[in-house]
Amino acid sequence: MSTSNPPLVSPVSGIQVLRDLVSGATSRAEAVQRFADAHAAREAELGCFVVADYAAAAEHPGNGPLMGLPVGVKDIMDTADFPTAQGSPIHVGNRSRGDAAAVALTRRAGGAVVGKTVTTEFAFLHPAGTRNPWNTEHTPGGSSSGSAAAIAAGMLPFAFGTQTGGSIVRPAAYCGIAGYKPSYKLIPIQGVKPFSASLDTVGVFGATVADCAFFASLLTDRALSIPQTVAAPRIGICHTDQWENAEPRMQAAIETAAEAARAAGATVIDCPLPAMFAHAYDAHRVIQNFEAARALAWEYDTHREKLSKLLAATLEEGATITPEAYDGAGQTAKAARLQLMELFQSVDVLLTPSAEGPAPHGLGATGNPTFNKLWTLMGVPCVNVPGLVCDAGLPLGVQIVGSAMADQQTLAAAHWLQEQLHR
Repeated sequence: MSTSNPPLVSPVSGIQVLRDLVSGATSRAEAVQRFADAHAAREAELGCFVVADYAAAAEHPGNGPLMGLPVGVKDIMDTADFPTAQGSPIHVGNRSRGDAAAVALTRRAGGAVVGKTVTTEFAFLHPAGTRNPWNTEHTPGGSSSGSAAAIAAGMLPFAFGTQTGGSIVRPAAYCGIAGYKPSYKLIPIQGVKPFSASLDTVGVFGATVADCAFFASLLTDRALSIPQTVAAPRIGICHTDQWENAEPRMQAAIETAAEAARAAGATVIDCPLPAMFAHAYDAHRVIQNFEAARALAWEYDTHREKLSKLLAATLEEGATITPEAYDGAGQTAKAARLQLMELFQSVDVLLTPSAEGPAPHGLGATGNPTFNKLWTLMGVPCVNVPGLVCDAGLPLGVQIVGSAMADQQTLAAAHWLQEQLHR
């Protein structure tokens, strides 16, 4: 394992830029130009944006805590000044009357929305062509591919993603950046195209965990920013029933992270899940596909020929799921959430893979959300912790999972672990 970045991967900490602006070490024009230059240098190669206009940041008055820094918005979130195509030819050119709630709150905090980042089709699994900045022959993940790749390439300090399965944590892991999926509905979801309302969650990307915490604190009016002093947490290593699907490099990454945590004073114990969580894992698919078949009923009924075969088949499967099966899956999820609360009596956070391994080769798929779906179903906060790189020169992300609504504690533990990995 190493912690070096290739020359063209240069995520920029938004917090550090803001400090430089306050101290006078840089001007806002210089800061914005740095992001615009990174976009000009690599956008044609990577394809992170559906549409981008950095003039919005250059002309911003610079008020508010974000001081006019550029922000990217995933293209399933409504924006009044840019079309929202949902990653589908069905909605090309569609323009909403107003902003999604999270976008409006970003503007209120002084952020400059500079464009719409590429999403997979309706934020599902069909890839959209964005490439991984670490190696353009590899996927950046999905569905928040554009946002994650843009942060990694230094085009943005902050960006939005959404997660229904693993669409924040997995692309953050593949692109070597921080990604934060909050507790369910902590960041408002109004104005975001639904796929599965019981699961869809708005989250954020940044160069570091601290960047994600800072940005999310502005969107939620909650104390999420990292405290000056963070105590070594109690960490439970959680392999889950899917451990056999983790590549040897990912299994080694978990052990590396655990050893780094122990060496820095953390209590690290094995934390197996009760047997019923295998059923909860399966419940995710039932809930997701049942709800998706209804959320996209208009698109399926009127524009079926414009849907990918993958999505059309998923919607057809969802239509065969009975209400009784859906309700049963919901009850399974509820029971698992209660058992998970008991698990957090002995640990502060869980350590588990962010993905099966590094970003897979090829652009025909976005990777598997194997180690994400369960935690999305649980509605708990999840953070990809960057810092490790495998022998192939690709990042390996590890995931910190916290208790429901214990988001600041979860972010603080993830930040603490990131600091240990960087040391």
